[in-house]
Amino acid sequence: MGASYSLCSHSTTLSTHTLLHSHPKATAFSHIRQSGLPNPSFKLNPTNQIFQTHLRIMAQPSQVLPLQGGKVEVGETQEGNGTRPLLDFHRIDQELVEKIVYDALVWSSLHGLVVGDKSVQRSGKVPGVGMVHAPFALLPMPFPESHWKQACELAPIFNELVDRVSLDAKFLQDSLSRTKKSDAFTSGLLYIHSKMQEINKKEDIRLGLHRSDYMLDEQTKLLLQIEMNTISCSFPGLGCLVSDLHRSLLNHYGEFLGLDSKRVPNNPAASQFVEALAKAWTEYNNPRAVVMFVVQADERNMYDQHWLSALLKEIHNVSTLRKTLAEIDTEGELLPDGTLVVGGQAIAVVYFRAGYTPNDYPSESEWRARLLMEQSSAIKCPSISYHLAGTKKIQQELVKPNVLERFVDNKEDIAKLRKCFAGLWSLDDSDIVKDAIERPGLYVMKPQREGGGNNIYGNDVREALVRLQKEGSEADAAYILMQRIFPIVSHTLLMRNGICYKDDTVSELGIYGAYLRNKEKVILNDQCGYLMRTKAASSDEGGVAAGFAVLDSLYLT
Repeated sequence: MGASYSLCSHSTTLSTHTLLHSHPKATAFSHIRQSGLPNPSFKLNPTNQIFQTHLRIMAQPSQVLPLQGGKVEVGETQEGNGTRPLLDFHRIDQELVEKIVYDALVWSSLHGLVVGDKSVQRSGKVPGVGMVHAPFALLPMPFPESHWKQACELAPIFNELVDRVSLDAKFLQDSLSRTKKSDAFTSGLLYIHSKMQEINKKEDIRLGLHRSDYMLDEQTKLLLQIEMNTISCSFPGLGCLVSDLHRSLLNHYGEFLGLDSKRVPNNPAASQFVEALAKAWTEYNNPRAVVMFVVQADERNMYDQHWLSALLKEIHNVSTLRKTLAEIDTEGELLPDGTLVVGGQAIAVVYFRAGYTPNDYPSESEWRARLLMEQSSAIKCPSISYHLAGTKKIQQELVKPNVLERFVDNKEDIAKLRKCFAGLWSLDDSDIVKDAIERPGLYVMKPQREGGGNNIYGNDVREALVRLQKEGSEADAAYILMQRIFPIVSHTLLMRNGICYKDDTVSELGIYGAYLRNKEKVILNDQCGYLMRTKAASSDEGGVAAGFAVLDSLYLT
C-alpha cells in the first residue's frame, strides 16, 4: 500500500524524451510553507479567466524561462488546526504556462489521452473519428500522504464488504423493498435478483472491479466516503495516463515550479484492471471464450475502454468483443450447460461499462439481455448482487449501528470503515428531514442512480423534500440524504478543448479495488490505482464523462 506503484503500463509506448527536451532536477516540495484555507461552506464564483493559447510550433526545442524567484508563489491562510499548500497560479509567468500547455496537448495526443469530440456526430460510434484530448488539470493536485495511505488501506476492506453483502440476498431485498415501489429501475434490478434466488443460481467465481470515492473535509480534516461504485467504474485507462502526463511535465518544468515528480504516485489502474479480468478469464477455464464489454451504443469514452481491450490482448492474449444490451438480446443464447454465446462466441467474462442507468434500458430488450447474462455461467463484473450492493440505499443501511458487524468480523476493520463514513439517512428520519428543510445547504439528496448529474443540492433539497411531504406517497424511498462535504478549495489550471481555464476548484479521490474469488479461495483482493477528479468549486456535480469535472492526479504532501 501507499505511494509505491509500477508505472501505468500503456503510457510507455512513446519515450518521454521525444516530447520533453530536458529533465532538470526537480526540487522538493517540503521547503514550501504549508497553508490552509477557510472552511469553504459557501460557493465560490469561478474566476473563469480564459486565455486561448496561440502557440508557436517551434522547429527547435524551446528554452524554459525561469519565473521571478524561480518558484511558484504560495498563498498562505490559516484556519483551525489544518494546513495545506496552495499553488498561486496568478504568479506563474504566462509564457511558461503556454509552454506547459503546448507540451501537455502534444503528450495527450501521442499517448492516447483522448475522448470523442461531442461536436462530431460519429465520435461516439466510429473509432478514430472526432478525437479530442480528455479534459485534465494541467498540474497535479496537492493531497496529504497520510489520507492517501488511509484510502489505499480501505480498498481491500471495502472489496470484502461488497462480497459479503452480495451474498446476503435477504438483506438486499429487505433494504431495497420500499425503494423498488417508487423506483422502476431498482425494481427491475431486484426482479432479476429474485429470479436468480428462485433458481438457486450460485456465482462461484465472483469478480469485482470497484471504486470508492472520497473527499477530504476541510473543517474536520477527515477523509469521508462519497460513494462505493460497483458497476462500470470509468477511467482506469485514461486516469493513469494523467498521472504519467503530470510526472513527465514535472520532470521537465519541476525546477521552475518547485515541484518534484517523485511526489506524483504511480497509477497502475489499467494494468491491474486487465490483470483481474485476465485472471477471471483463466478461472473460467475455456481458452476459446472471450471477455465481452457491455457498452453503450454511443460512447465518447470508448478509448478508456479500448485501452483495456488492447492490453488484455497484448499482455495476456485474451480476446474481447463489444456489444450493447440490445445486441446481446438479439445475438445471445444460453446453451444447456449454461454457457453464454453471443454472435457465435462463448463468453467467459461479462464486463459492464453500461447498464448502470435507466437510460441503458429503453425497452424490454435490454432487460431480457441482462437477465440472460445473469442466468449464464459467465463471470459477471458485476453480478446483479454486486450491482445492488453498490446502491446508495445499501450504503446508507451500512452506516446504521450494528449493521457492519453483520458482515465484518475484524473490529479494527470496522473502525476504519466507520471513520470514513459520512452522515447518511433515509427520508423516514423525520428529524433529519426537518433539519434538511431548514438548512438545505448542509445536505445532498441522492437518488439510486450512477453516472453524474442526478443529485439534488442547495435550495432544491428543501423544495424536493417539501414536495415529497405534500405528496404523502412512498416516493421518498427513492432517495437518501447525505451530509454535504466541504472540501479544500484550490486554484487550478484546467484544460478542455485545447483551452486553459483558471478556476477555483475542489477534488474527489477515487480508489480502485479488484476482488476475485473462486468459491472459498480469494485469488485477488487489493487496491489497484486511483482516479482523481477536479471540478470548479461552483459546480455541484463531479462526473468527467458528464462534463462537470476534469481528470487529475495526486501530488503527495
